[in-house]
Amino acid sequence: MFASLSDRLTTTFKTLRGKGRLSPADVDATVRQIRLALLDADVSLPVVRAFTAAVRERALGDEVNGALNPGQQVVKIVNEELVTILGGESRRLRLAKNPPTVIMLAGLQGAGKTTLAGKLGYWLKQQGHAPVLVACDLQRPNAVTQLQVNGERAGVAVFAPEPGNGVGDPVDVARRGVEHARARGYDVVVVDTAGRLGVDADLMQQASDIRDAVQPDEVLFVLDAMIGQSAVDTAKQFDEGVSLTGVVMTKLDGDARGGAALSVVTVTGSPILFASTGEKLTDFEVFHPDRMAGRILDMGDVLTLIEQAEKAFDAEQTAKMADKLQRGDDFTLSDFLEQMQAVRRMGPLKNMLKMLPGMGDMKEQLDAFDERELDRVEAIVRSMTPAEREDTKILNGSRRSRIAKGSGTQVSDVNGLVDRFGQAQKMMRQMRNGGGMPGMPGMPGGMPGMGGGVGPGKRGKKGKQQPQRKGSRSGNPAKRAAEQAALPPAPAPAGSAFGLGAAPRSEELDALPEGFRDALGGR
Repeated sequence: MFASLSDRLTTTFKTLRGKGRLSPADVDATVRQIRLALLDADVSLPVVRAFTAAVRERALGDEVNGALNPGQQVVKIVNEELVTILGGESRRLRLAKNPPTVIMLAGLQGAGKTTLAGKLGYWLKQQGHAPVLVACDLQRPNAVTQLQVNGERAGVAVFAPEPGNGVGDPVDVARRGVEHARARGYDVVVVDTAGRLGVDADLMQQASDIRDAVQPDEVLFVLDAMIGQSAVDTAKQFDEGVSLTGVVMTKLDGDARGGAALSVVTVTGSPILFASTGEKLTDFEVFHPDRMAGRILDMGDVLTLIEQAEKAFDAEQTAKMADKLQRGDDFTLSDFLEQMQAVRRMGPLKNMLKMLPGMGDMKEQLDAFDERELDRVEAIVRSMTPAEREDTKILNGSRRSRIAKGSGTQVSDVNGLVDRFGQAQKMMRQMRNGGGMPGMPGMPGGMPGMGGGVGPGKRGKKGKQQPQRKGSRSGNPAKRAAEQAALPPAPAPAGSAFGLGAAPRSEELDALPEGFRDALGGR
């Protein structure tokens, strides 16, 4: 989603880099490319016109002319305008003061309403609510059964008194569903309504009757992001028929151009509340306009990545791992397996990496990444005994051959994993001991004169600087401490910081303000 739009906008902004001043011609060329990118993404024409006009007006104003980096200021303006057309600030569900809260789902057939009902029920349950799903789609074959299956998977109750498949009155079922929730203590009711292949009078009348019967607190339009501008027109008709209060975007994991998401808020005036990003129950998230704008402009979405990590990683397990490393224990393959499983619970690795800033330039490498490589790594580790995972040094040739056969891989794959893990262990030991990242300039351990780096001294044969010899040092710690104590203190350099050097000269004090002269003992 948004891949083509993101690529074109990123390419457009590259032409602005390094320019100390933007002429009107530069702004016009940039706005023209932005307009073409949005139209190519199937964004509604009125939205494109309003968006580009706002960007052009701000780009030609003092906001950019007075900026130290005009190119970056234009990117900032585009980001803010994207946030605006995506809805501005995030909006939460409106909960009723007197439960139950009634949420009605509306939309065309095939948009994913029934699947979304299960995801929404699961999300509400995770938020501490007690939801119930009401099966009011009595037209589509097996729609009731599908909702019951989704409810069972989500661990959420389902109210389905009618079998469906053309049998039953959806308005009566919706009314009885709310009464059932009130009697049983459910605080949220999710009403799954029927859809059609197109908007017709019967569909609108049925949706309107259900709305009048249950008086929903939220009427959410389930919008299929794959069908472009026709979805926006449909949303507008539903808004006129049942007065939408919010939108839920589905199939954002597809390869659609994203025009519907960028147009629906402006066209309907209803904010996007949620986004469905996959087939799993957990592939459901609150929609944040600022984060989505960041993804489009390749600025990343680190906050969503952190939230997913908090859900996937067990706090107790993480604390135990931290304590283990603080005690000085080595990171083992058993620990590695636990951490890898937690990372995989966050979703596909390539999707997580795409949330990092600047990963748009590595899109081809990310798309080429094979998730099955993680399966092979996990199979190798699981084929080891607990003792082998704790200490890889015992892995001789016969053990490695057995592990390769047990995991369906080659011995070379086992060797490669063990070697890379050994290097990672060594790096973690050095970081734990305060040595920093090995070989990294500007970090302890790689900085000259800092913990294992090359200090001042004479040059070797290959031009490398060698440490100076300053006498022998005893291997006995107590004796070495006595030898160091007997050495004369090194003289402080003249004029060193914090007043540790030689006293300032009279002419130097004369050049200072009176307050400084008093502080330094001057006249």
